[in-house]
Amino acid sequence: MLTALLIVPLLAALIVFAIKSDKVRNLALGFSIIELLITLVILFQFDKNGGEQFITNCSWVHSLGINFNVGLDGISLMMVLLTTFLTPLIIFSSFTNNIKNPSAFYGLLLLMEMALVGVFISLDGFLFYVFWELALIPIYFIAALWGGENRIRITFKFFIYTLFGSLLMLVALIYLYNQTPDHSFALKSLTGLTLPRGAEAWIFWAFFIAFAIKIPIFPLHTWQPDTYTNAPTSGTMMLSGIMLKMGLFGLLRWLLPIVPNAVEDYAKYAILLAVIGVIYSSCIALIQSDLKRLIAYVSIAHVGLIAAGLLSQKQQGLSGGVLQMLTHGVNAVGLFFIVDIIERRTKTRTISELGGIANVNPLFAIFFMIILLGSVALPLTNGFPGEFLILTGLFQYNAWIAAFVGLTIILGAYYMLKSYQRVMLGTTNSITESFRPLTTVETSVLLIICALVFLIGIYPNLFLEFINPVVPNYMSH
Repeated sequence: MLTALLIVPLLAALIVFAIKSDKVRNLALGFSIIELLITLVILFQFDKNGGEQFITNCSWVHSLGINFNVGLDGISLMMVLLTTFLTPLIIFSSFTNNIKNPSAFYGLLLLMEMALVGVFISLDGFLFYVFWELALIPIYFIAALWGGENRIRITFKFFIYTLFGSLLMLVALIYLYNQTPDHSFALKSLTGLTLPRGAEAWIFWAFFIAFAIKIPIFPLHTWQPDTYTNAPTSGTMMLSGIMLKMGLFGLLRWLLPIVPNAVEDYAKYAILLAVIGVIYSSCIALIQSDLKRLIAYVSIAHVGLIAAGLLSQKQQGLSGGVLQMLTHGVNAVGLFFIVDIIERRTKTRTISELGGIANVNPLFAIFFMIILLGSVALPLTNGFPGEFLILTGLFQYNAWIAAFVGLTIILGAYYMLKSYQRVMLGTTNSITESFRPLTTVETSVLLIICALVFLIGIYPNLFLEFINPVVPNYMSH
C-alpha cells in the first residue's frame, strides 16, 4: 500500500508531463484523488494502538546497507493524510487561475506530493534524505518559473538555505551510519546507538539546523517571507501547508530518538530560538502592509510554537504539536487562498488600498472570518485544541516560556482581527466596490476548509486517537 502511495503520484507526474493540453489539470486532480483514496483505505485498516504498520523493507543498495524501508505509525499516518488531502484541494483551487504551461506545473505538484509522502514514511535514513532533497526540486522550479518579481534571486536564496541544511544532515547521517555495527541507515539501528556526549551534541545541532531552516525557526527564517510572497499561490500553499511539516516531523522522527542526551542538554536553547521567533514574527506582522506577507509572518509564529511544543518532550506538547501541524496546514492553505481571491479581483494585496469587501460579498467575509478564527485559536475551532495542549506541555516544561508564548497569542489575535477589519469592513472604494461573487470552485474549496476548522475544533479526538498511542515511543528514549 505504501509503495502504491509513491508510485501513483510518480506515474501521474510522468503522464501529466507528457500531455500537452489545458485539460491536464483534470487529470492531475483525478490522480491526486486516487492518492487520497489509497490513504483512506490505509486509514481504515490502521490499528490505532499498534506501532509501525504497513512495513515494506527490501534491499536497495546492499553493499552500503541501504534499504527501501517504509512504514507508518499514527503520527506519520496523519502527515500522509495531510499531504494527500491538501494536494487535490490545492490543485482544485488553482482551476480559477490561468496557468501557463499547465503540464509542467501540475506535473511538478504531483512529483512534490510523491516526495513529501516519501519523507513521512521513510524508515531508512538515506531514503529519508533522498526524498527530503527530491521535495526541494519541484518547488524550486514552481517558484522560479511561475513566481513574481525577483523570483530567481529569491528562489536561489531559498535553495541555498535548504541545501546547506541538507548537507549538514547528510554529514550527520553518514557519521551515524559508520557507528552502527551492521553499517545500516535503518532508523532502528540509529536509535539503538550509544554515542559519546560530544558526538551527540554536534549531531543534534546538525539535524536541528537542517530542520529549523525548513520549518523555519529564528534566525534561519529569512528566506521564508520573500519565498511565500513571491511564489505562485499553489506553490505557497504546498510550502506552508505541507512542506514545512517536513522539518517539524524530522524533529520527532529523527532528532528526539537518535540523540536523547543532547536533547536533554540543548533543547532549552532550541526552544528559546523558537519562542524568540514567535515573538519576533508577531511583532513584524503588526507593521506589514502586504496581506500575503503578513500571513507569511503569521505562519512563522505558528510553526515556532509547534516546534517549542515538540521539543518540550511532554506528552501534551508532542500530541498538541502534531495536531497543530494538521491545523496549521489547513488554515495556511485557507488564508493564502483568501489572499489569492482578493488579489485576483482587486489586483492588489496592499491592506490600505482595500476595505468594505464584506458589503459587496458577505459570503466571502464569513468564510474569511471562520478561517481567521481558526488561526487565532478560538475555542471550538481547529486551532484551539492543539494550541491548548502545546501551552500545557510548555507550562510543564517551563512556566515562564509558556507565559511569554501565551502573550503572543493575544498579539496574534490583535493583528489578524485588525487586518480583517481593514480589508473586509468599513466602506468600499473604487477598487473593492465591484468585488465579484465567488465561483463554484472557490466556494467549494472554502466550504471544505471551513468544515475542517469546525471538525478538528469540536472533535479533535478523531485525530488524537491516532497520535496519542505513539507519543510515548518518541519519549521513551
